[in-house]
Amino acid sequence: MIYTLTMNPSIDYIVHVKNVQLGELNRMEADFKFPGGKGINVSRILHELMTETIALGFIGGFTGDFIENWLKNEGVNTDFTRVVGDTRINIKLKSDVETEINGIGPKISAEEANALLNKLSQISNEDIVVLSGSKPPSLSEDFYHKVAKRTREKGAEFVIDTTSNELKTILPFRPLLVKPNLEELEAIFDIKMNGLDDVITYGKKLLELGAQNVIVSMGGNGALLFTDKDVYQGINPKGTVKNSVGAGDSLIAGFISRYVETKDVVSAFQLGIASGSATAFSSDLAKRNEILSLVKKVGIKRLDSTNPY
Repeated sequence: MIYTLTMNPSIDYIVHVKNVQLGELNRMEADFKFPGGKGINVSRILHELMTETIALGFIGGFTGDFIENWLKNEGVNTDFTRVVGDTRINIKLKSDVETEINGIGPKISAEEANALLNKLSQISNEDIVVLSGSKPPSLSEDFYHKVAKRTREKGAEFVIDTTSNELKTILPFRPLLVKPNLEELEAIFDIKMNGLDDVITYGKKLLELGAQNVIVSMGGNGALLFTDKDVYQGINPKGTVKNSVGAGDSLIAGFISRYVETKDVVSAFQLGIASGSATAFSSDLAKRNEILSLVKKVGIKRLDSTNPY
């Protein structure tokens, strides 16, 4: 089973306004509401790829009900921990420039936090736990550390996609995969990248610090996969980008879906890029047929360390 853990889910409220004028009355041209949260996105794509998944996390209030009902209608299994506060709403304002206003999230009590941790007692050494996204400010700084420790005590693998400080403390637990983008990789090591050579140098450092595999996503320039033996470059298929939200989560889902089936990290990398690209070319998260149509269009090449880059 693939468990995803979303600490701070949201309703993503997408609002289209032409030529927004601050301080004035503006009328929407269109609006959409989707369940948000990185782990939830991973579960939705895993379900599209017919990989068994259960979405865990904190939800509360009418906004939490919206998310849970949406996922149930899609057929995604959930085992959320209910909290007293309302799940947050994130506003994505699309106009001449795109503006995001993210909610803080509910206050999580110690009892609610422990209830979620206790759900990890069900996992086994055949499972994978995906830890994605930010956590509400009320959770302890070491909460992800606690989750990683419990997961490893059960013999399960885990994937981590979160901020630099939390990631650093978890790397010694040997995550199966970490997936920073370029900006996040810079933040982890407090440096500024100057070309592909730097990306490769610091991607390898994540392996040295404990990661089993690393994917560094580079937006329109594809991604790099780092294993204990090789570095691979993935080239995105061509298409019109409509939506960047959830593309990285889709990449993780595609990777995990293929990995649990084949244990082939390069093939998993290819499906991951196809999944991320398909979401980028869609208005919401991608559908199965959209993903599969792109797999053979993803270029993968091994970078030769003797004549590099």
